[in-house]
Amino acid sequence: MTAAMLLNTFWQNTWNWIKEMDSVLFLKINTVYTHPFLDMVYPWFREGNAWVPLYLFLVVFAIQNFKNKAFSWILFAVITLILTDQISSSWVKPFFERPRPCRDPVLMSQVRLILNGCSGGYSFTSSHATNHFGFAVYVFLTLGKLIGKWKYAFLVWAAVICYGQVYVGVHYPLDILGGAILGTCIGWLTAGFYIRRAGIIE
Repeated sequence: MTAAMLLNTFWQNTWNWIKEMDSVLFLKINTVYTHPFLDMVYPWFREGNAWVPLYLFLVVFAIQNFKNKAFSWILFAVITLILTDQISSSWVKPFFERPRPCRDPVLMSQVRLILNGCSGGYSFTSSHATNHFGFAVYVFLTLGKLIGKWKYAFLVWAAVICYGQVYVGVHYPLDILGGAILGTCIGWLTAGFYIRRAGIIE
């Protein structure tokens, strides 16, 4: 057996082990580490509409603190969300074509789905994770000096929402991890570009 074949076998076995552990952790979160309160809250908590008051607050906060520079901050926030959503949904998901756990023939009979139905589309990366971490990192970096320690709350907020995607049965933990990394990178890039070019932070 050649070195290339050995290396290929090693990576294939490693990837199979990662996928197995991903499924095991998914089932633990989805079927074992559960609570009636979370069953009631998470279907609502994970939805973007639930956070409209927060988004409106941030818009008002930006206007009050940045005056004529508020529009550019809001614009870059919107650009961040557009990029995270489009890159995750239109590029990454079609490339990997990973089925959601609630649509996986091997797992679907074991999934505890607490939504009205299984979401359509592919699973990796989680667009919820990409969007929320992208936005959270953007806020963390651009508003950090103004809101102080509260900036960490946005990262916790994103993580809690993303956990809910596994809890309700529509994403694997690896989908969340991939989405969080992707969103963090996008948020870091847009925040960095904004700080350098638009500059509400001296």
